[in-house]
Amino acid sequence: MPWNERRYPDSMKRLPPAVREKAIEIANALLGEGHPEGQAIRIAIARAKQWFERHRGP
Repeated sequence: MPWNERRYPDSMKRLPPAVREKAIEIANALLGEGHPEGQAIRIAIARAKQWFERHRGP
């Protein structure tokens, strides 16, 4: 079942809202590609943090 803004992994609870939203988006995409749940969560959090660092203002 895909994650959303109300239901997401516990490991995403402490992420800032913008990072968490992106991590949910990435994790859902990875699950759709067949990645195992744990791997999808770890990759999504790392990629979302990288995305945030690149896209936040100066």
